[in-house]
Amino acid sequence: MAPATVVFDVNETLSDLRPLTDRFTELGAPEHLSSLWFASTLREGIALAAAGDYRPFAEVARETAQDLLAPYTSDEDAPDHVIRGFLGLPLHPDVAEGVRRLRAAGSRLVTLSNGAASVAERLLGEAGIREEFEYVLSVDDAGIWKPASGAYAFAARVCRKEPGELLMVAVHPWDLHGAARAGMRTAWIDRDGRRYPEHVQAPDHRVPTVGALAELPG
Repeated sequence: MAPATVVFDVNETLSDLRPLTDRFTELGAPEHLSSLWFASTLREGIALAAAGDYRPFAEVARETAQDLLAPYTSDEDAPDHVIRGFLGLPLHPDVAEGVRRLRAAGSRLVTLSNGAASVAERLLGEAGIREEFEYVLSVDDAGIWKPASGAYAFAARVCRKEPGELLMVAVHPWDLHGAARAGMRTAWIDRDGRRYPEHVQAPDHRVPTVGALAELPG
């Protein structure tokens, strides 16, 4: 039996960030700035959450892009060029089939993103799998970014479940650590055979693809 209720992170877990490098090189910036921008955006949002504050992902992302791109371009539209690319990212190749496999196995599917719900709605809708998800949730409604416990508690309330009844799925160990501390079960999608960091709580499950989640116990 597959997990009863599965909660997916969105950015980088479902969406493929690799095409975003083109947006930076088009602006004269090096390819590695793409991953640095995303990591820096997360760092700033998580820092705000640690202080008990909140700002929308798009706002933090734009300001981070502006700062990182300043040495490479004076184009005032440069940060928005990056954001537009981010809004148009595709799914990872394993996601659509894996999501349908989970639903066929009886799992209830939800997303919980640090980004806007509209971004996830577009991503899932364009891939033809929006109807497979019962809820598309954003921390905008929780008022605090993951990995603060309030974000996961918000998802549990919406799903009308106890946190321990939910399986949080992500590619980010920090996200799964936060979910575990909030009482959720966790599954790490490891598409590249990476080492899981020892300074955070180990996930309950480790899978190579979204579809492999259907083989986990309920």
